[in-house]
Amino acid sequence: MLAEELVELANKIISLKAETQNIEVKAAHEGCPKRLYDTLSSFSNQNDGGVIVFGLDERQNFQATGVYDLQDLQKKVTEQCMQMIPPVRAVFTVAELKGKPICSAEIPAVELTERPCYYSGVGRAKGSYVRVGDADLQMTDYEIYSYETFRNHTHDDERVIERAEIALLDQDKINSYVSKMKEERPGFSKLDTEQTYEMLGITRKGIPTLAAIMNFGIFPQGYLPQLAITAVVVPGKEIGDVGPHAERFLDNKRIEGTLSEMLEEAIAFCRRNMKNKVIIDSKTGRRTDKTEYPVQAIREAVLNALIHRDYSQFTEGTPIQINLFTNRMEIHSPGGLYGNMTIEDLGKARPDLRNPVLATMSEFMLKTENRYSGIPTIRREMAEAGLPEPEFVNKRNEFVVILHNEFQKKTPVDIKDSRKQESDLLEFCKIPRSRREITDYLGIKTVFYAMQKYVQPLLEEGKLTMTMPDKPKSHGQRYVTENLDN
Repeated sequence: MLAEELVELANKIISLKAETQNIEVKAAHEGCPKRLYDTLSSFSNQNDGGVIVFGLDERQNFQATGVYDLQDLQKKVTEQCMQMIPPVRAVFTVAELKGKPICSAEIPAVELTERPCYYSGVGRAKGSYVRVGDADLQMTDYEIYSYETFRNHTHDDERVIERAEIALLDQDKINSYVSKMKEERPGFSKLDTEQTYEMLGITRKGIPTLAAIMNFGIFPQGYLPQLAITAVVVPGKEIGDVGPHAERFLDNKRIEGTLSEMLEEAIAFCRRNMKNKVIIDSKTGRRTDKTEYPVQAIREAVLNALIHRDYSQFTEGTPIQINLFTNRMEIHSPGGLYGNMTIEDLGKARPDLRNPVLATMSEFMLKTENRYSGIPTIRREMAEAGLPEPEFVNKRNEFVVILHNEFQKKTPVDIKDSRKQESDLLEFCKIPRSRREITDYLGIKTVFYAMQKYVQPLLEEGKLTMTMPDKPKSHGQRYVTENLDN
């Protein structure tokens, strides 16, 4: 960044009195901070990287306290950067604020295939960090494993279940699947049964795979008890709310079986517990029943959870969860988004498949398209039903789809607040900001919602512009306030 941009950034931090997902403040008037490894790691491990600002003191209400020695600070920060694996290449900027020297170190994101970036002094397990809000948190074993599986092209749907036997799989379903594959791929007809099973991922060295058990198993949960669905209906808006008779759940069911069986039973559970509206056509007198949520949207959300959830040993004990509240439905899928996929990319970019064998089997067993149409279908169905845009939330250890059954009512206060929010956002974006920075600034959970609700309208009005207009989806994209005085 330029010196002028650093001064603007520092003034904004002082005004907000807060750090963010991409901004870390370090006092350096008494010397170089001795432990930057946590922040170097967490910034390197997120797509937008981050900026460390030296010379402001959080303990003094983020006031400028200056840097003890600009040259020595950069040298010692670089020394810490070189102790990271892979090494971090910080970009420094110096400036003067209120007569005091300040310095920034821009920390770029490392390539996904090189993550996690960690401090070599303690090793990968203890030296890998992730940024959550304004905090650097140590990565879990699962998060580290997720990077390793992506880098090594390891797919947990293909892992073998040692206790399983081919005899305890539904042979009719397997034969039907194999016959279908042979029709579409004549080359399979040249292989014997054992070879065919290996090629299709049904077995590995004669032992059934997880994908085969979940699709063809007579009772999959006999081997994998928690690879199921738990579904509840809550008499309120949050878990813990109780009904008039102190009941915590109005309905509560554990759903087991193969993927296809769980899908159908989950949809039946939702149908049973959804409200239905009867609509009478005034001209024809024809009756139409309208469900509280579009059934097709529910089907796609549950299907995505079943096929794309994490099936590693780290999440083997965590079932998919369906929670029905009075104002929304939530589908929780173990494991966050896989690979390079981001919330903004959902339904637009071709994703890396976490479970390719499972996805291929699902085309036959669940009659899915496997053409990445699930998210667009959910959005379209909700829009056609006149319901709010679905929310997609990517957390550290799960992915959540939220379907709302009503719009929030707007009041004059809301309108006034939204105008103030727009004004504040334009002020915030006088310095180019990333999608994540804007989302955190607005205090919104999902980047997609922040972009659709607040940023896109300002782009269309010409009040915001993109720094990379020829690459609108780039991870390096920034949004900056247009100079409206010209």
